Amino acid sequence: MVEQNPEHLDNIFRALADPTRREMLRRLSRGGQRVSDLAEPFAMSLAGASKHLKVLEKAGLVRRRVQGRTHWCELEAARLAEVHEWLAYYKRFWSRSLDALEAALKAEDEAAKATQNKEES
Repeated sequence: MVEQNPEHLDNIFRALADPTRREMLRRLSRGGQRVSDLAEPFAMSLAGASKHLKVLEKAGLVRRRVQGRTHWCELEAARLAEVHEWLAYYKRFWSRSLDALEAALKAEDEAAKATQNKEES
């Protein structure tokens, strides 16, 4: 497994734990948006949206830039790739485990069929 900073992953998973922040990330996956646009579907204040965005920024999932009085946010997809990489390790673990279970069940079925064939003979 690739070495990753546990604190960094903790921040990412903490940020992803909230459905509002997950929806903000989904919206940002379509392109950069203003903070006001991100706040609008949740009927929340700009201050409330900003608090969510600060959690996403701390996790490295969002980058904010200021253009005049407007704050623009963009998705930092590389951070999500790190989560994908972390999860891939466990996907491989479960694939190996399920393959071994499948092989054991097939062997058990074959043994049962062989026993049944002997008894019928």
